[in-house]
Amino acid sequence: MPKSFGAQAPLSVDGRTYQYYRLGALADHGLDASRLPFSLKVLLENLLRFEDGSTVTADDVRALAQWDPKADPDREIAFRPSRVLLQDFTGVPAVVDLAAMRDAVKTLGGDPRRINPLQPVELVIDHSVQVDEAGTSRALIVNAELEFARNRERYAFLRWGQNAFDNFKVVPPDTGIVHQVNLEYLARVVMVDDEAAEGATAYPDTLVGTDSHTTMINGLGVLGWGVGGIEAEAAMLGQPVSMLVPQVVGFMLSGKLPEGATATDLVLTVTQMLRKKGVVGKFVEFYGPGLMHLPLADRATIANMAPEYGATCGIFPVDAETIRYLRLSGRPEAAIRLVEEYYKAQGMFHELNTPAPDYTDTLSLDLSTVEPSIAGPRRPQDRVALSNSKPAFEAALKEMVEARPAKVKPADQAEVDTNGEGSDLKHGSVVIAAITSCTNTSNPSVMLAAGLVAKKAVERGLETKPWVKASLAPGSKVVTEYLKFAGLDTYLDRLRFNTVGYGCTTCIGNSGPLPADISDTIQKKDLVAVAVLSGNRNFEGRINADVRANYLASPPLVVAYALAGTMDVDLAVEPLGLDRQGEPVFLKDVWPTQQEVHDTVMASVKSDQFHKEYSAVFDGDPQWQGLPTPQGDLFAWEDDSTYVQNPPYFVGMQLQPTPPKPIEGARVLAVLGDSITTDHISPAGSIKADGPAGRYLIAHGVKPADFNSYGSRRGNHEVMVRGTFANIRLRNKLAPGTEGGWTRYLPDDEVMSIFDASVKYQAAGTPLFILAGKEYGSGSSRDWAAKGPKLLGISAVIAESYERIHRSNLVGMGIVPLQYEPGQNAESLGLTGEEIFRIEDPDGSVARRVAAAKSLVVAAEKADGTVTRFPVRVRIDTPQEVHYYENGGILPYVLRQLLSVKTDL
Repeated sequence: MPKSFGAQAPLSVDGRTYQYYRLGALADHGLDASRLPFSLKVLLENLLRFEDGSTVTADDVRALAQWDPKADPDREIAFRPSRVLLQDFTGVPAVVDLAAMRDAVKTLGGDPRRINPLQPVELVIDHSVQVDEAGTSRALIVNAELEFARNRERYAFLRWGQNAFDNFKVVPPDTGIVHQVNLEYLARVVMVDDEAAEGATAYPDTLVGTDSHTTMINGLGVLGWGVGGIEAEAAMLGQPVSMLVPQVVGFMLSGKLPEGATATDLVLTVTQMLRKKGVVGKFVEFYGPGLMHLPLADRATIANMAPEYGATCGIFPVDAETIRYLRLSGRPEAAIRLVEEYYKAQGMFHELNTPAPDYTDTLSLDLSTVEPSIAGPRRPQDRVALSNSKPAFEAALKEMVEARPAKVKPADQAEVDTNGEGSDLKHGSVVIAAITSCTNTSNPSVMLAAGLVAKKAVERGLETKPWVKASLAPGSKVVTEYLKFAGLDTYLDRLRFNTVGYGCTTCIGNSGPLPADISDTIQKKDLVAVAVLSGNRNFEGRINADVRANYLASPPLVVAYALAGTMDVDLAVEPLGLDRQGEPVFLKDVWPTQQEVHDTVMASVKSDQFHKEYSAVFDGDPQWQGLPTPQGDLFAWEDDSTYVQNPPYFVGMQLQPTPPKPIEGARVLAVLGDSITTDHISPAGSIKADGPAGRYLIAHGVKPADFNSYGSRRGNHEVMVRGTFANIRLRNKLAPGTEGGWTRYLPDDEVMSIFDASVKYQAAGTPLFILAGKEYGSGSSRDWAAKGPKLLGISAVIAESYERIHRSNLVGMGIVPLQYEPGQNAESLGLTGEEIFRIEDPDGSVARRVAAAKSLVVAAEKADGTVTRFPVRVRIDTPQEVHYYENGGILPYVLRQLLSVKTDL
């Protein structure tokens, strides 16, 4: 038990006594932690509580208490989150891995039930619903029925997991988006361990989640962030999260939002500022007088997009607004009182006179300067003021038209035979308008504002343009309740923003097909069609295969663009349409005032709505309850399943790890540019029938109509490895003139799919490299963006920089992330990808301890025998990650740990 600092103390709240680990006790040991940022105090309590002399030492506690804000991170700590949060796209492969680990434990002579979550794990099914039907009153029912029919096998597998594993609960489909459900119900803010040896113990609610937007819960003062599924699995099984004590950037907010601006405009502004600042791998903490003007939902919106601005988290402190929201959302009064008293006792409850902590760096924003904005056409940080949206789009359009592969004549010269809705399409036509995603559909102010815009538009006689596929996917059923209470749901329905499902939908690429005539016209005219969505991601190829330009916007602006029907419009001076008298109607005519929105929120959002929708949240409907569920501690794998297969990660695994082999004679599979996202590496959307994954499914009796999506197939490694680097917008410089998952097999110079080339390389025993630019692996936390490359035979990636989660995932799968020295890249070094690569290894030390090296030298040999040597940084950042790499990845390491096998080489 931790004893070094004597920090354990009683805390009495309303007649009940808890134990807690008091940060103030450190002052008795000459350690003043009072000026630490809020987030680091949470980490400090975690170390204080778990200090045992081995995994966490007294020196670790002292080092964090004496944190130097300006120092480069170099202190590794072991953080133990209180719980783990999953969604079904990442959760299914996580449960698949756990099931496979149980098989491996049995094979190695152990007890399979040792593979079991040691703390609460909650999975919310939200990623599987697709917008097959939209704009009709039956859309919700039709999409739900199709979702269940497509995913019955996956859902039965998850129900097996719920029965087979302790501490594992599943929130059934058609309930809400994981981060909304977490915010409205699952989050405790303060956890209580009633079985602790020292008595009922209170401590901060912390978590890791297998979705990058887990950070949304930071808006509630709960420290949590996204990790890859493999890292989450390790956390479930009792492994601490190895991390360097981060730098913390303070973001001071002042003033209040002006008339016409929304929380979406604010978060797009914050994202742009922080991307420019550079906060990858850092914590961001919001403070200042502006907090008093930010309701909890607005804070959650800002926290949600931490992955888009690159930070590990973007956190707000616990304060009176936190307490107000907990009470509104129906938390038990005893739990609310504990939250308030606990954070006050720890000196962590934020009030107006609370002094600002010490930060590594700061920046500030006067909220009154925020203006209506959109972001696009490819990245969330590419914010455009609404007043400049038309010229910005025209400039982007010119670039996209010039950059695309030539297929047909230009749109204005093309001879196209079209009829119906598609005949009016042109460059810039908005074909998708989606109120979607965890970022905005959790926020009553923007959701009710969208409803008010719809009401005013309908009353003026406006209609959504016929070529627009409009949809509404609320973050939870509570949203439906308050829209109905306000009487705004009927106006949204009139504009075809009918509810299509309770899940992520369009934001993750589940936008469903466009009408055939719309899709055909886009293809025949080679149009740059547009999607406008209230989401957080707008990467190339993510939203829909027919759409090249994707813009993020607030829900009320999504409605406005659906009315206008085009992105090539200046909403300040050009009308949305004509009213019944033929008079122009402008955006200002239908835009609600802040007072209107505030009054509607106050009148419509009620605590009893939360009680109603979460009273039986884990039960599901009769269809879920009646699903036949496999039984037993071990899963009965089915050889003919195309959804769930036993993965190969533990095949032939020995109790002792084998030292890594030297990396030499390697070929390059792809040469990629900047901002390659995990969507580029492992797409989540539709599966092409003529691609390797589509051919595999057809060969196994699956019709293209039943392909479902890559995201839903993540329990089958055979599908996923074939889909790796299969994004329709991926451009591999090694295969110029192509778009999609193509490469050249060297030295034969034959153009083929990346998967087919990898099969040939692996058959020849050739290790593979990826060369990339800046921000490699940005976007979603999906572990398949590392699992897929591992199964392709990739040994190393060389990039200019990495996004945090993907770098960790690569290490977790035994792939070495190497980084060019500043100022260098493939182009500056004259690398084409046609070279043969090796990591210089003069004394054999690299083969034994590549992970422990801070830098290495890579040699690239050209066909004429000339060799380019260049230094690279090894981005295996912590001693714990060294162990992961040397064991072939995090899962073999954890398995050996559970079997009590020494893993040091």
